[in-house]
Parts: sequence; structure tokens; C-alpha cells
Amino acid sequence: MKRIALVLSVWALLSPMPSLAQLSSPIEGGLLAGSGAGVHSPNSPIAPLPQRADVLPWSMLSDVKTKSVKNRLLPVFPAPVAALNQKTQRIQGFMMPLDPGEKQKHFLLSSVPMSCSFCTPGGPESMVEVTTKIPVKYSLEPVVVEGKFAVLNDDPYGLYYRMVDAVSVK
Repeated sequence: MKRIALVLSVWALLSPMPSLAQLSSPIEGGLLAGSGAGVHSPNSPIAPLPQRADVLPWSMLSDVKTKSVKNRLLPVFPAPVAALNQKTQRIQGFMMPLDPGEKQKHFLLSSVPMSCSFCTPGGPESMVEVTTKIPVKYSLEPVVVEGKFAVLNDDPYGLYYRMVDAVSVK
């Protein structure tokens, strides 16, 4: 009986699955287009971020390459992103609390909503660590914050962006 289960398991792993190939076109790296971390799922019950002209676009922040230095991947920022360093900026996103409680002073802001409380919705290019002057009420809806923006070239936690002294903006 165990042998049959093993054979069936191996067969299931090795058998082609044509239904998966029909989901969308493959892109470089073997991922399906429009899927994976940092992409807002069309099946999400939470609406994507509204377009706003007064905030940094996530498309700009996610335009980052990486380089390998001594077994570490470090970000390589294009000039327009590097120019944002230490300047007051405004950004919108979905809150990922780092502490328990209804109000948050320290959280991650993500370009897409969390779909699992144990997973990050994207890589470091799709998140900003935020510390605020006044606590911000947690919400599943997008929030907008403004503060001093830092572009991090070699953060020990692997983050690419940080905002300090932020305040909530409508």
C-alpha cells in the first residue's frame, strides 16, 4: 500500500499539468505574468491602491536592481530614486503592523495588501518601514503618510526604504 502511494505521489509530481500553463503567459524567471509577490491579485477582496498624483509611485520605488557583494544582495538604485534620499516625501500603501494594537507608530507600508498574516506580500522594493510622530489607526484601507524618506543602500534588515517622523495625510 505504501508503494502505491509513493508511485502515485511521484506520478503526480512528474505529470504535466496543462491547466497551469493556461493561466497566463510566462515571463522571465519562470513566473506567471501578473502573479507573485508585489502584484495585487485580481481575486483580492481589497481594492488596489487608487491613482494619486501627490504620492511617490510604487512603480518608481520598485525599479531597483541588485548586485551581489560578499554573498549578499545589495540594491542598486537608479538616479531618480537615489535623489529621494533624506527628502520629505508622501507615499500611500497598505499597513502591515509590527506591534499589536489598534494604533501603530511603527509599521511597514506595502504596495499590495497582505493576503496571509505569516507572509510578506512582496520583496523589499515593495515595502517602506514607517515610524510616525503620532500613532496611526490600523486600517485595511490604504493609508497615506508623509515624512523624511531614506533610501537604504546596505540595511542590516534587508530593507530598501524607511520613512521617519511621518504623519498621516488624507
